[in-house]
Amino acid sequence: MKIRIKGDSIRFRLTQTEVQALSNNGKIYDSTNFGATKFSYGVVLNNKAEHLSIKFENNSIILEMPEADGRSWFANDIITFDHTMKTSSENNLYLLLEKDFTCLDNTIEDQSDNYPNPKLS
Repeated sequence: MKIRIKGDSIRFRLTQTEVQALSNNGKIYDSTNFGATKFSYGVVLNNKAEHLSIKFENNSIILEMPEADGRSWFANDIITFDHTMKTSSENNLYLLLEKDFTCLDNTIEDQSDNYPNPKLS
């Protein structure tokens, strides 16, 4: 799982295995250790959610998505889900959740579990 944060925009990218785990288990988590502090992030399915939403608490970012969308995501061709949410300080926060495709350029990153890039066909 990758996260890209830029300004008021947060993008989560999931590999095939991660999308399948989310669809089957209803949640997926990862973390990065910064010595004494651990930063956690994840995606969870919520049966009450109507669209993507996000929480940041206790050094964790948790993206919630509607359960019906998440349960069927692995088995369908939908690539992305997005939503712009209004925060408690009245700014707009753009959320994007997408399947991770292989890169078109050379990279040293392991991409064996990424989705095939449609631009390569």
